[in-house]
Amino acid sequence: MQYRTLGKTGFNISAISLGTWQVGGKWGSAFDEKNADAILNTAVDNGVNFIDTADVYSDGESEKAIGRFLKTRKEKLIVATKCGRQIQPHVNEGYTPAVLRKYVEDSLKRLQVEALDLIQLHCPPTPVYYRPEIFGLFDDLKKEGKIQHLGVSVEKVEEALKAIEFDNVTTVQIIFNMFRQRPAELFFEQAKKKNIGVIVRVPLASGLLTGNYSAQTVFESGDHRQFNRNGEAFDKGETFSGIDYTTGLQAVEELKQIVPAGKSLAALALKWILDFDAVSTVIPGASKPEQVTRNLEALNEQSLSAEQMQQVQAVYEKYIKASVNHLW
Repeated sequence: MQYRTLGKTGFNISAISLGTWQVGGKWGSAFDEKNADAILNTAVDNGVNFIDTADVYSDGESEKAIGRFLKTRKEKLIVATKCGRQIQPHVNEGYTPAVLRKYVEDSLKRLQVEALDLIQLHCPPTPVYYRPEIFGLFDDLKKEGKIQHLGVSVEKVEEALKAIEFDNVTTVQIIFNMFRQRPAELFFEQAKKKNIGVIVRVPLASGLLTGNYSAQTVFESGDHRQFNRNGEAFDKGETFSGIDYTTGLQAVEELKQIVPAGKSLAALALKWILDFDAVSTVIPGASKPEQVTRNLEALNEQSLSAEQMQQVQAVYEKYIKASVNHLW
């Protein structure tokens, strides 16, 4: 395993870590505790020491599974969770210090810890980033010993840039992959200047960049790749990185042409992200243990050549940029 510093937190974390949106099984299926435990153990057995979750993942079951798991391991593990998406309707007015404080205290109970290593605002509406009293709450929670660090999970680059104006924001979680390249234009530069930890989510564009999908692939009704393609339930950018599925398949076919023989597109796509030095960690998800080990194969890949980087850029320019670059 390779390790990188998570910005101002000082945490030394695995370059490829674990996202747990689907840790209990496939999206849309019932939560499987044994499966979650197997995935978590596989990750930590292979050197992963950073686990990302949220209070809304499987209605709190993801946090509970991690809380139970932590009791079984001796390693020092860093857990990042999130709060805010329970607010319904999910609007600026719903964000109050009292509401967020309760969410933090609930997460402490589910995770069975005295302090949260990292609490992230979970893609709040843009106006929340202009409310100092919301960010000030987390200074209070830190003084009370309930959290160690504050981060944000954002939809838009502009939100990331605004968030890091607050001194207590230590990390930003953002979508960045071969199909979502805009964060590298300005945000990464500013993140490095301010020593902000960068956590990359949706690194494989909801699985598109595995190269395993086709026009005939069927997703379950409870899978966001089926019900949220146009942003019906939450931000469209969370599903296939916001791109049209058919267009994405065409782009993937061209990307496959630059994958070396015997290698996988997924590993190449993860390595492409890790080649950006502003990135602290990548958090691909896994719905079964073998996906964890496959994701970690990217650590053994050579950095992309200048020619390969140009080819990735050409595919982005040809198929993707016009539809996503101005939105997120």
